[in-house]
Order: sequence, then structure tokens, then C-alpha cells
Amino acid sequence: MERATYREAYLKECWPLVEKALGEVHIKPSLDLIEGSMTVCTTKKTFDPYAIVRARDLIKLLARSVPFEQAVRILQDDTACDIIKIGTMVRSRERFVKRRQRLIGPKGSTLKALELLTNCYVMVQGNTVSALGPYSGLKEVRKVVLDTMKNIHPIYNIKTLMIKRELSKDPELRMQNWERFLPKFRHKNLAKRKEPKKKSVKKEYTPFPPPQPESKVDQELATGEFFLRESVKKRKKMEEIKVKQATALTKKQEERNKAFIPPKEKPLMKKTAKAPTEGKLDIEAIKDKVKKAKTKKLGAPPLNPAPPTSSATDKKKKKSNKAKSKG
Repeated sequence: MERATYREAYLKECWPLVEKALGEVHIKPSLDLIEGSMTVCTTKKTFDPYAIVRARDLIKLLARSVPFEQAVRILQDDTACDIIKIGTMVRSRERFVKRRQRLIGPKGSTLKALELLTNCYVMVQGNTVSALGPYSGLKEVRKVVLDTMKNIHPIYNIKTLMIKRELSKDPELRMQNWERFLPKFRHKNLAKRKEPKKKSVKKEYTPFPPPQPESKVDQELATGEFFLRESVKKRKKMEEIKVKQATALTKKQEERNKAFIPPKEKPLMKKTAKAPTEGKLDIEAIKDKVKKAKTKKLGAPPLNPAPPTSSATDKKKKKSNKAKSKG
């Protein structure tokens, strides 16, 4: 096995137990701390041909930080192991750490749920996931681990495992298809690939080359211009040029005239006739009101002043007579 310095202390401590467990199946293990390797080999007393394979798996699990109490279960007949490599599945290191942590879950809850549903021991260490248990459970563990590293949350697979566990208890549903009961995972946040505006349509492949384009001489021969005189050809070219110039001139003139075309005026809204008053105004009543208002004003002379009394006139006359006698 490859050297793992952080495991040397633990392996040195539990190596007597490893020797004892492998000694029962007559396999001789050896630990070399200087070189940093573990090896297993058969002896003359080894009777089980598959024992050497199980011993190899045992030292593999010990190298992947699996405790001896769990790793020794590999020597049982109904137990197998699977070491899943996840280091190369994601390019970004940050993304890899996040997905690995998602597999473990908060306080190891996701990993514990997976262990209970699959009856397997699962150990996440570095770039590998070590699983130990029955064959059917190992298959499910591998699927969950690979899906998690492909950005599919493990909760979906745990849900399906829980549903399968309940369905397997029902004897009627045991032989039926369970697809209708299982949840279906759908990618929701997949960015749609932008399609180009101009799609280039590929032409069908033909072994023959494309036809050669006609030269000017061939075109003149087809139209009969080749046999005309030079003067006639020049005259014809000049006529074509004049026609093109005339069409271009008319287009330019139309564009210039567009600036002098007045814009369309909006139609004026017709004034709505005012609603007629409910009743005719009483002019006489208004006049009376105005007169009364004038009389009420302070300092305003009365409209009909009273005629002067006789006593007042007599006094005025006397005053005037006295003034005359003095004069």
C-alpha cells in the first residue's frame, strides 16, 4: 500500500489485532513503517483461495482511515467493500469541497441516514469514499455518491431509498414496477444555451466538386453580345449606366422631397355645447338686491334725500339779510 504518514500511529497500535484476525484464515500480514507499506501473503496452511483478496481489501480499508472494528467485517462472507474515487470528478477545488460536505451533511446527518438505509458503513476521507456492507447496499451507496458529485442533492436519492424500503414490506407490490411511486429529479436552474441568430445550414456531402462558374466570354456567347461590334457594345453599356443613374437619381429626389412633406395634423376636438341653464335669470330681483346693498353701505347718501324744513330756510334768510346790512 501507498505511504500514509498520518495513519502510521494508529496502524502500529492496532497491528497485533490485524495479525490475530488474519491468522485465523492463515494469512500472514507485514507492516513496514520505514518504507511505509502493508503487505499480505498466503501460507502453507491457507485453505480459502478468496481469503487473500479479503485480506487485501482489509489493508486497503485501513489505509483509507476506516477503523479496525469496521474493517475486520470484510472477512465475513456476506460483506464486501467499495472504494469510490471522487477526486477527479470536479475540476474546481472549492466546488469539490462543497459537494463532499453536502454528502456528509450537517453534523454527519446525511451520511448517517445513508448508512441506515443501505446497512453499510460509509467513510468519506480525502479524495475517496470507502463503503463496507452487503452488495445491494454498496450499489446504492455508489449511486448516491456519484450523483452528489454530479450536483444532484443526496436528499432525492435518500427519499427514493425510503420509499423503496416501505414498498418492499408490502407483499402485493413486491413484484410490481415502482416507477410511479418514486420521485423524479428535474434540473431547474440549467442555463439555456444561446442559439446563434444566423444558423448555418450544412449542405449534403457530395463527392463531386461544384460546377465551375461561367466566365464573361461564356456569358457573352450565351446572350449573343460576343458577336457585336465594339461601338455597339459601348453604346449598350452606356445605356445601362444611364438607366442605373436615372433610377438612383429618382430615389435620391424622393428622399429629399420627404423633408418638405408636412406632417399630418391631428383633427381638432369639437367643443361640446354647454348645457342650457335650468331657468331664466330674474333681472328685476337682481336690481332690487343691488339697490338694497348700496343703502346698507356706511356713509353712502340716501337714494331719496328728505326736503329741507321751513325753520332751516328762515334762519338762512336772516343770516343773509344781516350780512347785507353790515355791508
